[in-house]
Amino acid sequence: MPPNLSPGLQPWENDKAMLKTILFLVATLIALPFLAFWYDQPLSPEQWTTVKNLLGSAFTVAVLCFVVSESTRNYSQVDKLWSLLPIVYVWYVAAQAGFGARVTLMAALVTIWGLRLSYNFARRGGYHWIPWKGEEDYRWGVLRENPMLSKRLPWAAFNLFFISLYQNTLILLFTLPIVVAWQGDGRPLNWLDTLAALLMLGFIGMETVADQQHWNFHQEKQRLRDSGAAPTGEYAAGFCTSGLWSRVRHPNYAAEQAIWLSFYLFSVAATGRWFNWSLTGAVLLMLLFLGSSDFSEKISASKYPAYAEYQKRVPRFWPFPSGPKNG
Repeated sequence: MPPNLSPGLQPWENDKAMLKTILFLVATLIALPFLAFWYDQPLSPEQWTTVKNLLGSAFTVAVLCFVVSESTRNYSQVDKLWSLLPIVYVWYVAAQAGFGARVTLMAALVTIWGLRLSYNFARRGGYHWIPWKGEEDYRWGVLRENPMLSKRLPWAAFNLFFISLYQNTLILLFTLPIVVAWQGDGRPLNWLDTLAALLMLGFIGMETVADQQHWNFHQEKQRLRDSGAAPTGEYAAGFCTSGLWSRVRHPNYAAEQAIWLSFYLFSVAATGRWFNWSLTGAVLLMLLFLGSSDFSEKISASKYPAYAEYQKRVPRFWPFPSGPKNG
């Protein structure tokens, strides 16, 4: 359920800025892959066929997400698939590549990431035995109250182009370093593969700890509320500020971005090209998290008076200061 926001502190207080952010993300999604792909090493016919099949699958899933979400009025259909689709995509590429050592390792790591994230999503009520049901992300409810999106047609357009098409395309894009790694399947595993694997596992561990700390906080917060006990400390403030959350405001977001940047390193290990077109997905993911955290923090600041001070004191993603409300 969307939170009750204080008057004058709505997260959409700057409609033009939000619209510009959305348009920028969509334009970047369209432009960057084509520019990067045009100037990089071309794919083989087999690799290009694989990419086209993946694009067709992502488009089909996006259309299904749109139809189901419009029919059920639950707009978290893409959220349910966020941690599952990458597993399918990478194993499909691994199979097409003949299960070489590098692509198989990449697929295994994505599977570990996806199963852990799916577990975290499931315990928060995101899944239901009726597939299209389950808890909806509260931020979609807040966005539907935005005057720009409150009418049926504008919201349906937002759902189609951003929630369904944009996000499904992004999910595919950040898995595509495995295709570039396939290009270098003749190169044996090396030190950079080892580094990439260790980094991925380390950041998956960091994300696991952050999610568990956040879960523990909310469980205790609910217990205090149910028991009628007076909350103190961070429970009185209303938001988690301990553990990793005392070092950065979004440790789970930071880890998620780092996971996919680490995944990209496998493409570098395979080809020796430090910059190749498959970096597009990780870059776009970082832009999405920047916008998503902006929106989430506006909601938090409207609910919790102490949140503004937390923003000034604690960095957003990385544990070093760069001014108030930094990223």
